Amino acid sequence: MRQPSVRARRVAAASVSLVVAAGVAACGPKDNDAKASGGDSTPHKGGTLTVLNSEAQTDFDPARLYTSGGGNVPSLVFRTLTTRNRENGAAGAKVVPDLATDTGRPNKDATVWTYTLKKGLKYEDGTPITTADIKYGIERSFAPELSGGAPYLRDWLVGAADYQGPYKDKKGLSAIETPDSRTIVFHLNKPEGEFPYLATQTQFTPVPKSKDTGTKYESHPVSSGPYKVVKNENDGEHLVLERNKYWSTAVDDERKAYPDTVDVRSGLDSSVINQRLSASQGADAAAVTTDTNLGPAELAKVSGDKTLAARVGTGHFGYTNYLAFNPKVKPFDNIKVRQAISYAIDRSSVVNAAGGSALAEPATTYLPNQKSFGYTPYDLFPAGKTGNAAKARELLKEAGYKSGLTITLTHSNSKDFETSPEIATAVQDALKKAGITVKLQGLEDNDYRDKIHGVKTEPGLFLAHWGADWPSGGPFLAPIFDGRQIVKDGANFNNGQLNDKSVNDEIDAINKLTDLQAAAKRWGALDKKIGEQALTVPLFHPVYKRLVGKDIKNVVISDWTGVLDISQVAVK
Repeated sequence: MRQPSVRARRVAAASVSLVVAAGVAACGPKDNDAKASGGDSTPHKGGTLTVLNSEAQTDFDPARLYTSGGGNVPSLVFRTLTTRNRENGAAGAKVVPDLATDTGRPNKDATVWTYTLKKGLKYEDGTPITTADIKYGIERSFAPELSGGAPYLRDWLVGAADYQGPYKDKKGLSAIETPDSRTIVFHLNKPEGEFPYLATQTQFTPVPKSKDTGTKYESHPVSSGPYKVVKNENDGEHLVLERNKYWSTAVDDERKAYPDTVDVRSGLDSSVINQRLSASQGADAAAVTTDTNLGPAELAKVSGDKTLAARVGTGHFGYTNYLAFNPKVKPFDNIKVRQAISYAIDRSSVVNAAGGSALAEPATTYLPNQKSFGYTPYDLFPAGKTGNAAKARELLKEAGYKSGLTITLTHSNSKDFETSPEIATAVQDALKKAGITVKLQGLEDNDYRDKIHGVKTEPGLFLAHWGADWPSGGPFLAPIFDGRQIVKDGANFNNGQLNDKSVNDEIDAINKLTDLQAAAKRWGALDKKIGEQALTVPLFHPVYKRLVGKDIKNVVISDWTGVLDISQVAVK
């Protein structure tokens, strides 16, 4: 995933999007029902759900959205071949059928995937949904004027690398076949056992060719989900959704769609959002947010009020904050120096700088501590809770730095509690105990991103973070450690510029597996193998804490997104 902010991931989003010990299910307010807010805990249909957001729901076109699992607000309008399981915690990290009857049928080597649509699927105007519409929806996502979606289809589909979309190339993609109105077949360049995860992206949303209005489609996309767009002002700043009368639970057992209307209002300050949710007056009593967390100060205030605390949902998303090394820059070309820094790190102080243990958990593995990623516990450079300065000094001496050394740590000036000055200062203080003097280089956010993602400009040591496009080790490890993904003249995410044939080969071997549990185990083993090279220092996994209005019922938070699933919410 493009490295998202804590507050507004694209999971898309951002969205987007962040964690308790592995295997522990995330939970919302008291057993995820409305007992905390009083009254009947059974969710009922009706009413208006208000969504208070900081970031506008821009580019509301399935071709342009970069989402995982279908997104949050987008999944109310756009259905896809598969989707995320709408359940709490680890159970929600599974991929399940959506428009399709199953999660896909691969050929022997997972280079061909076949799907069959459910019967009775209709758009908001009552016309049937066909596989030709899904093929066309995918093809239009290749149009340059509709860019923004995930890049996988261009990389994975046979002959898709240079395709420019249906507006310029009427022939379409031969890699996608639709032998009949309910069958669709995908031909891939290489084995991809995780194709069912990719099929959750909004690019797999059906789009009727006759209703396509190009760049204007976002103002009124044709709904295949439980709600249709009746208002879209200022490019998603104010979005109003009402029921699609042709949708039913008979053909969609994932979305509950309890409210009659969903009113999304964006462009709000995060503190204002939390104040309004806390007060829960008027329409705000039936309000949620899909992109705004409680900060440290806000959480402390809320935690002191039992009534408010009962309305806080806790979520976990596959996301890791870490120190990144560039081994091309001295002294980080010496593995003993990288190991010394790994031993010296004080994760307790870093966690405190990130907002405390309620908002961050210490990390010693690069993969998030969730089963679906293949989490395999390891701590290759045990620093304890406060750092092992003695071991770090010993390694520095072996590396030829008997009297210590001076290095520079690059970070962002954004107050995001991830790559910000607070985290950098905590690292600086810890390394000082080991005889390492750290000079801090703070950059404005855009300059920071440009610098760390350029092969020619990448600093020797910097703060970084990564979130997965879906809950698996593949989209977590490959972009960062697959040598074939090093981009020399663009945005590069392989920070360590690792190009290890054995790592590349293992990534290919795991990608062939359609048994996702077996694949997860191997992702975990690969994580540990890569970890031995000390190319990163895992610091912490964020925890999402979000308020809901007092009349909100049926809070569901999966480990796929880490945030409240808007498709499950009911209002009092």
